[in-house]
Amino acid sequence: MGTTTNESKPYGTVLIKAKDILDFLLATTDPPTLSDISRGLHASKPTILKILGTLESLGFVWRDTTTKQYFLGTQFVPYAQKAIATFNIVRVARPYLEDLRDKTQETINLGIVRDNKMILVEKLESPTSIKLQSTIGGSMNMYSSAMGKAVLATYDAKELQAYFKSHKLTPMTPHTITTPTKLQQDLKTIQELGVAIDNEENEEEVYCLGAALQKNGELYGAFSISTPKYRLPKERRAAFVRLLLDTRHAIENTL
Repeated sequence: MGTTTNESKPYGTVLIKAKDILDFLLATTDPPTLSDISRGLHASKPTILKILGTLESLGFVWRDTTTKQYFLGTQFVPYAQKAIATFNIVRVARPYLEDLRDKTQETINLGIVRDNKMILVEKLESPTSIKLQSTIGGSMNMYSSAMGKAVLATYDAKELQAYFKSHKLTPMTPHTITTPTKLQQDLKTIQELGVAIDNEENEEEVYCLGAALQKNGELYGAFSISTPKYRLPKERRAAFVRLLLDTRHAIENTL
């Protein structure tokens, strides 16, 4: 006869409800009232009010006595500063990227944006004998790489136009997209699919699948699977897309 355990369940129902309230305050455009929070979380006003009272006493929220609206408290500022100072996307993503490398047996790259370039901060080599040109610390164009295009697909119209104004789309190979119109069409497809493709656009005979890493409107970087094109038939490519999306979901849930 089986037994049930609570080992996998989070401890502290009130803590979970408090986080739901804080998440609600973070997500709303206009500071909410008690009624707004109660309605938005489908919870009773007395319960929400008790938790808000505790959060307010701790400095995690504050209430405007005139408008009755609630705001996130400044107590979060030092926490945020500490989190940013100690955050390392490589450390967070590496276990998931190692798993992706082992499942695909191909090279996995992790990059961040610096000065409108993708800077490679981690590279997990394929166990095969073929080595690709990229090196940790090296840079690549955003418009010609899978990671870069995945990031560009997160830009709004103003950011994208600023990028086009400051960057000439110089061909890296005969397959590089070199006009803003065609690149914008490609970015639209990336937005729909969640996956960016570099089909010999950055390096001949190399095919890459990339995805951006973002959460709560914050962009953390991007990662990609890189492989010689001859090793990626249609069926294997479809499997890689699923693995890429699963890995992105796992990393973003950890952020």
